[in-house]
Amino acid sequence: MADEPRRIIHIDMDAFYASVESRDNPELRGKPLAVGGSPESRGVVAAASYEARKYGVRSAMPMARALRLCPELVIVPPDFARYREASEKVMAILHSATPLVEPLSLDEAYLDVTENRWGEPLAMNVALRIKETIRNELELTASAGVAPNKFLAKIASGWQKPDGLTVIAPERVETFLQKLPVEALWGVGPVTAKKLRAIGIERLVDIRTADKALLANAVGSLAEWLVELSHGRDNRPVEPNRETKSVSCETTYAKDLTDLREINQ
Repeated sequence: MADEPRRIIHIDMDAFYASVESRDNPELRGKPLAVGGSPESRGVVAAASYEARKYGVRSAMPMARALRLCPELVIVPPDFARYREASEKVMAILHSATPLVEPLSLDEAYLDVTENRWGEPLAMNVALRIKETIRNELELTASAGVAPNKFLAKIASGWQKPDGLTVIAPERVETFLQKLPVEALWGVGPVTAKKLRAIGIERLVDIRTADKALLANAVGSLAEWLVELSHGRDNRPVEPNRETKSVSCETTYAKDLTDLREINQ
C-alpha cells in the first residue's frame, strides 16, 4: 500500500572504538577507557567507554581534561584498521537483512526494512535479530531505534543506550514527540538551544506554534525543516549509495554535532 508507514531502523554501535579495544584486550574490560591521542601531544578523546563516561569523559574532549576528570583513565591509541574491519562485519550483518542500508560512519547506519530479506513484518524483530547477531558473532553491542522515519529512528536509538532497543510505533509518534526537549533534536547544540529558548521554545513541539519570523531569525533557512520535524515528519529516503564521512571526520566531527545544518545531510 502506498500509504503504509515505512519501517526504519537506526543502528548505533555502543562506544564502538572503545568496545573493540575492550573486546580484543580482556585486561581493559570494566575499566574507564579512552581511545585517542596522548595528552602530552594535545590529543583528544576519539571514543570513551561507558565506565569513562560516568566521570564525564566525552568524545572530542582534550585528553588532558579527560585525565583530570578521571585520573585512572586508560588511554589507548586508535587502531583504525581494526575498527574498519569490525565495521565491515557489522555492515555485512545489516546487509543480510536488507539492501537498503545507509552507513553514516563506521559505527552507525540507517536501514529501511519495510520489505526485507528475512520476510519479517515487524521491524522490532529485525532489530532484535540484528542486535543478537552482532553480539554473538562480533562480541559487541548495538543500540537500535525503530520508527516510521529517519529522524525518529535516530532519536530512538539513543533513548536506552547502551544495548538498547526503542520502538516508536506510528500511533505513538505524537506521544513521544510531546516528551522531547528541544535538545533531543540531534544537531541542536547549546548555542542553538539557547536561541530557541530565548523565543520561548522549550520543547520540540513548541516549534509548531512559534512565531515564524522569530524562528527564522534564530535558525535561518532551517526554520521550515524544523517545523516538519516538530510534527514528526521526515520523508528522507534511506540512501544505500550515500558517501560516508571519513574516519578522521568521525573522530572529531560526526559524533559531536553542534551545527543544526548537519541534520539536513
